[in-house]
Amino acid sequence: MGTAACSGTGDGVVLFSVEDDIALGQKVAAQTDSTYRSKNQLLERNNGANQRAYVLLDAVVSKVLSSNELQYRNEFPWDVKIIKDDEIQNAFATPGGHIYVFSGLIKFLETEDQLAGVLGHEIAHADRRHTSRSLQKEFGVSFLLSLLLGENPNQLAQIAASLGQLRFSREYEVEADEFSVRYLNSTPYSCDGAAGFFIKAAAQAPTSTPEFLSTHPNPGTRVEAIQAKAKELNCASRTTDNASFLELKRIL
Repeated sequence: MGTAACSGTGDGVVLFSVEDDIALGQKVAAQTDSTYRSKNQLLERNNGANQRAYVLLDAVVSKVLSSNELQYRNEFPWDVKIIKDDEIQNAFATPGGHIYVFSGLIKFLETEDQLAGVLGHEIAHADRRHTSRSLQKEFGVSFLLSLLLGENPNQLAQIAASLGQLRFSREYEVEADEFSVRYLNSTPYSCDGAAGFFIKAAAQAPTSTPEFLSTHPNPGTRVEAIQAKAKELNCASRTTDNASFLELKRIL
């Protein structure tokens, strides 16, 4: 386990190391897997019925991860898992790069660009260490480090359960949006894919607002910022074949 720094307690300072990030992420991911497995909602990769879905989803993730903009592309495991719940339109990331996507979100989206944009946003939260900073602010550094030492095993479930509802600061949301565009810039995708999701989600309100918006608010201004960044990088006018994405939706 890495050594925690001794100074600085502001939002922007991460007081535990990248190695601790990875170790905490492994523990939280194992707990998250266990929680959803007990509800029979975790789509297991080793189940033959799910293999095609993961082939299709992994292809999108790998394109997003191909960006040179990632800080921890080679350090973090960057595995992605599907939680089968068609009523929940959400996704979240643990520290250290474990990504979870609800089937309800995939079914809510309309294009592969949008999926890539939302995945890019979640990858950014992990890669920019927003998740670590936000957990640190909510639970405290000593508490998180004690989890790594195995001192509070019963509290691990509390951390895992909090990730789906973790509220990020406006600063972190803006940065995750920007990096989603920057990640997609080096892919075949239209790099403003996340904006498409926010536009559709905002149109749904107030009838059935996706859970994603409760923890990722202010879609209007964010759409403008995403589109402005995409225009700056000149990467928003690409067209992507949606056949694979539509297959993924059918499978789920």
